[in-house]
Amino acid sequence: MRVVTTLPSATEIVAALGIEPVGVSHECDFPPEVESLPPVTESRIETNTTSEEIDRQVLESTTDDDGVYEVDCETLEALEPDLIVTQGMCDVCAVDEAVVADAVDEIDADPQVLTTDPHSVADVLADVSRIGEATGREERARAVRTELEERIDAVQNRTSELGLEEEDRPRVAVFDWTDPAMIAGHWTAELVEWAGGEYGLADTGERSRPREWEEIRAYDPELIVVAPCGFDLAQTAENRSDLTDREGWEELTAVQDGRVWAMDGDHYLNRPGPRLVDTLEALAPIVQPGPSDVGPPAEVAVPFDALETQGSRVRPPADSRAD
Repeated sequence: MRVVTTLPSATEIVAALGIEPVGVSHECDFPPEVESLPPVTESRIETNTTSEEIDRQVLESTTDDDGVYEVDCETLEALEPDLIVTQGMCDVCAVDEAVVADAVDEIDADPQVLTTDPHSVADVLADVSRIGEATGREERARAVRTELEERIDAVQNRTSELGLEEEDRPRVAVFDWTDPAMIAGHWTAELVEWAGGEYGLADTGERSRPREWEEIRAYDPELIVVAPCGFDLAQTAENRSDLTDREGWEELTAVQDGRVWAMDGDHYLNRPGPRLVDTLEALAPIVQPGPSDVGPPAEVAVPFDALETQGSRVRPPADSRAD
């Protein structure tokens, strides 16, 4: 089957099922071998700039008729896809189903279009099964899903064994964007809770959205994870002053206690695919560090003060104001 994916998480699910797509999005970079595949999408905005400027461009793009992304119909037609896996969650995160539908109308091929719309970990696991069924890889999908569920259970069991009281769970805030300040939604609340924290600023399934800084200050998180959508650690470092220059930043309990972390939001927190479980496993020793924990892998998350500025590749934020 000739499969085209239009977002990184879909590419990662397809790859986990043992399928190499014939075409991917311009953002797809994992597993590494997919970077050599022909891209069928591109972004209309400049992403190698500040978080504030990217947000401005996104807002402008979503208020005109062009949108943030476009599909290369010529390449798509040449690939002759049998199946296109796209998404309907957010038209800012990646090419969405409406753009894909318009592109399919322009080509001779008549592929099946499978739309993902995950807002929880259960939704992501269901997508693994749905894509497995659509590609004839049901048995492989069951094995992938079982392995992911077992790893989730292991983290939940670790947390359960701690016998946490309510006061033992730190108040956690995860930033999905830094200017404006946005609190991560969707699956983030359950990941934090499974890892042993309290996530009081958003519920499971709630969209990521901008928040008033005073609301965040009033919540006074005891642990902060900075994981902007589309930013790797280097790009997060370049924009760290979006938070550190805010009034009251130094007064937050998490800052005073040295419990501020940066996470590669592009590859981990913001991709609703198999590596969300990697994210959970990275969060566990951050939220509830044990005496024998060595912490998360450095490519996933590092203490905020340890960020190093270097070149990076980024994509737009998942700004729910475009929904």
